[in-house]
Amino acid sequence: MTYSYKFPIRSRISRAKFRQILKLFSLDLTAVQISKLTNLNRNTINRYLTIIRVLVAHHCEEQSPFSGKVECDESYFGSRHKKGKRGRGAEQKHIVFGIYKRNECVYTEIVENVKAKTLQQVIKGKVKLDSTIYTDGFKSYDSIVHLGYKKHFRIYHSESYVEDDVHINGIEGFWGYAKVRLVKFRGLSKNTFYLHLKECEFRFNYRQQDLYKVLLKLTKQIHFC
Repeated sequence: MTYSYKFPIRSRISRAKFRQILKLFSLDLTAVQISKLTNLNRNTINRYLTIIRVLVAHHCEEQSPFSGKVECDESYFGSRHKKGKRGRGAEQKHIVFGIYKRNECVYTEIVENVKAKTLQQVIKGKVKLDSTIYTDGFKSYDSIVHLGYKKHFRIYHSESYVEDDVHINGIEGFWGYAKVRLVKFRGLSKNTFYLHLKECEFRFNYRQQDLYKVLLKLTKQIHFC
């Protein structure tokens, strides 16, 4: 997914004011809250938050392929009030595929469907062949070994006994975090959802660091008058 912003971006506000916005963004405040604290128009705040989120999304997309112990899973995002199917095959939902390197970071991608070809294409592009992959028993993961991955372990939730190391708790934990966080935005379009999803990914991956300092480095492309 691409956006029309050209880099570097020229800011219409001062560096100090932008850094104030960036600091409040790092604290996960909403546009309404930031607008009140900075005395800037909400439309101005939304413009700069979108620029920040575009830079965050670009950064997330450029991350190197994963290796080691990797969990893969897909999830569905959307309003709880929408009627129709639930779980796999749910209608009018954003389908997101996730890859989680244990104890480190996550990568997410919006996909059109959960067919084997679709999910395996993402895996092949983001996971090194010498990795150990963990998935659930969904049929789309049946032929991962045919891609060249020799270590693939399956989790069948219906089974009463599961080996300690064989699980997808990490990626499932991220799904829970992202869904709880996105509730406050009260519905997102597909384009807006992508940026907010990538923001969740970014915040999760840098949860052990000073987010403001990370964002300062990431926004160096913005030029100030």
